[in-house]
Amino acid sequence: MTESNLSWIEFLSQNGARMAAGSETEISGFGTSSLPEGQMDNFIAPLTDLGLIAVTGEDAATFLHNQLTNDVEHLGPHDARLAAYCSAKGRMLASLLVWKTGDEILLQLPRQLQVAIQKRLQMFVLRAKVKLVDVSGERPILGLAGTQAQRELKAYFPELPAMPFSKTDSDAGTLIRMSDADGIPRYQWIAPESIAKPAWTALSKALAPAGAAVWRLSEIRAGIPQITLATQEQFVPQMINFELIGGINFKKGCYPGQEIVARTQYLGKLKRRALLASVSSAAAAGHEVFSSTDPRQPCGMIINAEASGPDQAECLVEIKTAALNEGTVHLGSVDGPVLTFRTLPYSLND
Repeated sequence: MTESNLSWIEFLSQNGARMAAGSETEISGFGTSSLPEGQMDNFIAPLTDLGLIAVTGEDAATFLHNQLTNDVEHLGPHDARLAAYCSAKGRMLASLLVWKTGDEILLQLPRQLQVAIQKRLQMFVLRAKVKLVDVSGERPILGLAGTQAQRELKAYFPELPAMPFSKTDSDAGTLIRMSDADGIPRYQWIAPESIAKPAWTALSKALAPAGAAVWRLSEIRAGIPQITLATQEQFVPQMINFELIGGINFKKGCYPGQEIVARTQYLGKLKRRALLASVSSAAAAGHEVFSSTDPRQPCGMIINAEASGPDQAECLVEIKTAALNEGTVHLGSVDGPVLTFRTLPYSLND
């Protein structure tokens, strides 16, 4: 079979990709090599754990504007935005990256949520002129980080997007500048397969090929939370700092859960936030954390976690801010490993 006839996953497999345990889509790494522990610089990762929904039709922008927490009607051609899709109770069903290319509005979210979220959105289309299509298999997503990555990308995008959540389009696809992680520039490149395959061959010689977990670790270090199956309907957006990273527009019209999201913002001080932490243990989204001063009930929950070394994990943790004032915070139970909290790359403003 020729390279052009291979699917993206098949192509990567022929180039040394290892599949994550229990997954048919997520790449865990390449060959027997891996990035040095903690390295976040100058790597390239196929983000096969992410899915894409293309939304088209003359009512597409208005429809999404009325469903999501951010402004979609005024989404510019050089913009990408985070947004939440909430239940009527204001709890997050999904965190999304949203952008517009040509006549399409693209929604990016974890593949594990995509089918259910697409089906739920479809229920509310009714008579609107809107079409939702899963295009995940057609448009490979690459995550790239580092100054060397910037240099390599200029062969495909002579003008790189300069600010976080800005984007550019060319014949090579869409390039989105993401938030820096530890001061390291990061990009997502959404490319046609015909471009992605030769680009991977070239770029994986200049940059360290990595699995999706390395990219997710860089997202944690950038303070960008992602809702997964384990955390659906657990958080109002502000509990995981979503308004601080541009995921909520408080001036737009109604959307599911809008009243609760607005009330959370304007009535009293926010009592729960997302913080960066590390722990000498394995950790996973949905694990509860406990304060030594109140061991009877959890004081928070792991939003996202990824291994950063043997028996080491880095996490984004949603937590009662009062629990940080005294005592220690533990994973799983009050007898579990202690979490060490770190400074976020942005201010909480509380």
